[in-house]
Amino acid sequence: MAEAPKSLGQSLPAAYTLTDLFAVPAAKSTVVASILVCNQSTGPIRFRIAHAVGAAVDARAQYLFFDEVVQANKTYTAVLGISGVAGDVIRVYSSSPEVSFNAYGVEIG
Repeated sequence: MAEAPKSLGQSLPAAYTLTDLFAVPAAKSTVVASILVCNQSTGPIRFRIAHAVGAAVDARAQYLFFDEVVQANKTYTAVLGISGVAGDVIRVYSSSPEVSFNAYGVEIG
């Protein structure tokens, strides 16, 4: 199996909108090493990150971070080590449209 360290996904979602950051492709698995949450606004924001196993419908049990606060012009680094298999989805949400999410890790297969 080939392992490829890479950017797994980037997103600048609309405010208050749960958005897929990335989905594990068919016949692959991943290890999400980190997700960076960059607040580009002039005030504090709240964010959420969820891991939907098998692309399951949104449920509270999936959340890794829920309404975590990031101050203005700051970046929050979540060091994770999440294993995912084909079909799993990482979803993100923020209280501002000025927040970017970047996921990094290893794709296997």
